[in-house]
Amino acid sequence: MGLIHFFQWTNKKINSLTALIPVITVYSITILGLLFFRHLGGFQPLELVVFDWMMGLRSNEGPDTRLLIVEITEEDIRFLQHWPISDQILAEVLASLQKYQPKAIGIDIYRDIPHPPGHSKLLEQLKKPNIFAITFLDRDDTVGPPPTIPEERIGFNNISIDPDGVIRRNLLFTSNRNKTLTAFSLQLALAYLKDYGILPALSEKNEYKLGDVLFKELKSNSGGYQRIDDTGYKILINYRNSKSVAPKVTIKDILNNNLNPKLVKNKIVVIGTTAPSYNDLHFTPYSFSNLEFSRMAGVEIHAQVISQIISAVLDERKLFSYWEESTEILWIIGWSIVSASLTWYIKRLIILVFMYFMSFTILIAISYSIFLNAEWIPVAAPATVIVMTSGIVIVYKIQESWQQQNLAMKLLGQQTSPEIANALWKERSNLIKSGILPPKTVIATILFTDLKSFSTISEKNTSESLMIWLNEYLSTMTDIVINHHGIVNKFTGDGIIAVFGIPVPRNTAEEIARDAQNAVNCALEMEKYLLKLNCQWQQKGSPQIKMRVGIYTGTITVGSLGGKNRLEYGVIGDSVNIASRLESFDKERHPGVCRILIAEETYKYLDGKFPIEFWGDFFLKGKAIPVSIYLVQGNKSLSKVGWARK
Repeated sequence: MGLIHFFQWTNKKINSLTALIPVITVYSITILGLLFFRHLGGFQPLELVVFDWMMGLRSNEGPDTRLLIVEITEEDIRFLQHWPISDQILAEVLASLQKYQPKAIGIDIYRDIPHPPGHSKLLEQLKKPNIFAITFLDRDDTVGPPPTIPEERIGFNNISIDPDGVIRRNLLFTSNRNKTLTAFSLQLALAYLKDYGILPALSEKNEYKLGDVLFKELKSNSGGYQRIDDTGYKILINYRNSKSVAPKVTIKDILNNNLNPKLVKNKIVVIGTTAPSYNDLHFTPYSFSNLEFSRMAGVEIHAQVISQIISAVLDERKLFSYWEESTEILWIIGWSIVSASLTWYIKRLIILVFMYFMSFTILIAISYSIFLNAEWIPVAAPATVIVMTSGIVIVYKIQESWQQQNLAMKLLGQQTSPEIANALWKERSNLIKSGILPPKTVIATILFTDLKSFSTISEKNTSESLMIWLNEYLSTMTDIVINHHGIVNKFTGDGIIAVFGIPVPRNTAEEIARDAQNAVNCALEMEKYLLKLNCQWQQKGSPQIKMRVGIYTGTITVGSLGGKNRLEYGVIGDSVNIASRLESFDKERHPGVCRILIAEETYKYLDGKFPIEFWGDFFLKGKAIPVSIYLVQGNKSLSKVGWARK
């Protein structure tokens, strides 16, 4: 396969469908495997980390002044000198709050058994229609509500904890012993919304509604979840802020009558413990981005949900929604196509790295803007698919390039040195246009060789033996050319046309001089080989072999020659003709076993490194201007040769 045929083959191979089948197959298997891994929940931990990160980036909305949290702190426990809080103290707190006309009071403290003294006083307070109590649902050991409070004012305070220990979801309804139970937070929100004439309803798809607001049920594969427990009717908590969801006062403040009535009137009051010793502190999406508020008390989480519900209904504050699973899959596959396409078509590494950076930036920007609109979509999965699919294409291109380069080294290495073949490979995209090497004018050194009296040798050998010998001879000569960084352009029977300085153009005088010196050294190496070969032939009684070499440095044009059915790497120009004429000049004047003739244009680049004999100025065949001819005397000592021009 010739040089042009090789590049035509590689060009067609890269663009053919057949060449793409392996990478498409691996790509498809990888995408399917990644989607299956996602289906098994493999990306869920990463998606939750991204969710928390985006949640932490949002600005705090400030406290919801429609709520008031009455907290029991460590200081309150020391002030009361008693724990748990007695029924009498709780009754006093409720009585004090009722004076300021709250809409609803939720007690996030278990009162399934009396805590004397003052139990009768507490029961009196619990009769008020705006007071709500809690129960805790458990398969083995359920904590009941106060026995005298009706069911419509009881809510469970169970909190849904994700596998990583973070509270991101809230359970609105659940079934227990064939009964549908309502969450504590929802009961309080409904009590508040009732005064606005807003009552719960079900949509056509049996989803929960309050007014025009649909509370979309969280499924096991909603958003970044894939294998989450979706029993009961859950929603994603849209936290209001990381600090305090509502104004706070302490039990001590209320007992000391240190309370602003405006904080209570027509508000939802939630009473609960925030003291760390009570062990009701939980991790939230803010926990790892805001160490100051690393954990949130259960009563505050209930307040977050209450605020979320009434804000969605009254303030049009959006609840979290999610894409359909099919849309999420298309979203992930779309990013895989983008990354694979970028990797396939972009060649320069720095541009590719920049485009990867831009892809990740755009992915995050789009996902975060959608998140700010209260939609949770996969981020970790498409980010991973960008890395994986681009990696597949990169590995394929490296392997393809490695295979092609190996083939290039084998094919081009037969005609060029490994250094030139490697340089040509690196420049392949600039050299090949439309499947051909476009014409290019360069300065190079051309070397012509021919054997003297080859016809006499031919007469004494059979064609088969001559062919074997000639192949051995030309193979050795080719190696010599390659070892001196030249290209064998053509064999002319027993002759060789070699070029030094292509296909990668030389840009400096030093590079041109190096090519000229390489050509002369190449000819001298050929002479050494002939001397060795003649010794072998002399033992066989065969005639001595002699060689003529013509070397010329000048401008030539290189590129594709021929048509679509036959192309070769052509070298044309007057410099080629002069080198040929130097080789055939005055054939009878043949000192030594190898006659090496050069012209002035090569001589000036040799820098006195070779013994030279000036023959004179001659008119070569077909030339109207005389050419200065020199003989390179390879095997004679420089000290014995006067080579200054006479």
